[in-house]
Amino acid sequence: MGNIMAQKPSIPKGTRDFTPEQVAKRNYIFHTIQKQFELYGFQPIETPSFENSDTLMGKYGDEGDRLIFKILNSGDFLNKVDDALYASKDSNAITSKISEKALRYDLTVPFARYVVQHQNEIEFPFKRYQMQPVWRADRPQKGRFREFYQCDADVVGSTSLWQEVEFVQLYDAVFTALKLDGVTIKINNRKILSGIAEVIGASDKLIDFTVALDKLDKIGEEKVKEEMLEKGISKEGIAKLQPLFTLSGSFSAQVEQLKTILNASEEGIKGIEELEFIDKAITELGLQTATLQLDVTLARGLNYYTGAIFEVSAPKQVQMGSIGGGGRYDDLTGIFGLRDVSGVGISFGLDRIYLVLEELNLFPETVAKNIDVLFINFGETEALFCLKAIKQLRLNSVNAELYPDAAKMKKQMNHANKRNIPFVVLVGEKELKSDSYTLKHMRSGEQETVTLKDLISKLQ
Repeated sequence: MGNIMAQKPSIPKGTRDFTPEQVAKRNYIFHTIQKQFELYGFQPIETPSFENSDTLMGKYGDEGDRLIFKILNSGDFLNKVDDALYASKDSNAITSKISEKALRYDLTVPFARYVVQHQNEIEFPFKRYQMQPVWRADRPQKGRFREFYQCDADVVGSTSLWQEVEFVQLYDAVFTALKLDGVTIKINNRKILSGIAEVIGASDKLIDFTVALDKLDKIGEEKVKEEMLEKGISKEGIAKLQPLFTLSGSFSAQVEQLKTILNASEEGIKGIEELEFIDKAITELGLQTATLQLDVTLARGLNYYTGAIFEVSAPKQVQMGSIGGGGRYDDLTGIFGLRDVSGVGISFGLDRIYLVLEELNLFPETVAKNIDVLFINFGETEALFCLKAIKQLRLNSVNAELYPDAAKMKKQMNHANKRNIPFVVLVGEKELKSDSYTLKHMRSGEQETVTLKDLISKLQ
């Protein structure tokens, strides 16, 4: 065996290792978002990384069921499979016998389960935030991973539109805190989409209609019309939609145009009223760096939204899909038998936000800083003397460490340089005798001899 090169270890497709620098940058984003969540009164919860299979299966459509990671039962997992079932080689039928648990696929379904399970001890309206990893057995591609973090905030138990207003402000607050200017918060309303479908006599084709409309900015007006015709939406219906394709101007101007298209639909008018309410409040309250924009083509995961639909896009100068989204769903907990619990929620696209901040150079320089000062090791007596100083520095919140080995001076200095450590401290016989420290500034090469008290104040 000895002569065969050992195989280098690897990680599963669609997963990542994060370096110290990447973790520091990711933590910066987490902490920034978390701080805003808490300012807005959201409380953190966490749910297990795996759930019972029946909690997850059937909640995301067939596509989702295929992409859920199943966990094999422990022990002899085949003992419940009888010979006939085994011989049938029907994976779906066998899976339910050999796997009773699965990794969570998103944070929304576990949240719904949490609310139903704890409904008697929760104080409604309940504002929760959750930042945890989720797993999807998806085909990995650029920006798509099998393990990634989701970062959600939801309010359940209130139908008030002030919540939507707050979420627009919350998005604005987070991106302002991340110094990411020029973010666009797009908003639409499911009732407007339903109203449009009703007006053109295609209520039964609402999903087909919105899927096609959603592609307007990607494939253009003509192709969208072709797709609608293919799906069986009538020529006359599409003609009625003409003003939609050229909707432009300010929020209120677009709303006025929508009123003419939708005047025959009660539901559509209600959607317009909801949008106007949010726009009026935001105009009055003002946003710091983001802009609120009406986008009637916005559909997102339509089967679940019932009111407002949000999507946040990165500043124009970055080529990036949406960096956040959400909306109102009027029946979050219905899947677990608790009817009529209205909720509204938003999420932040952590990996994409990271890429945007990276590209625009918006991470603070101090984010990835490791330690402030390295003490050079000249031997046992000196090392112990240094560790006393290091203890005091750490008590004063200075990140400090001792090079563990009394290696050649050059090696220790190189180590400090490679790790970008700004200061080193040298303690030799001279310093031991005079109870002092020689502080060297790595970038300028300057050095000075100081007392412990001065050392602490200079490094703080």
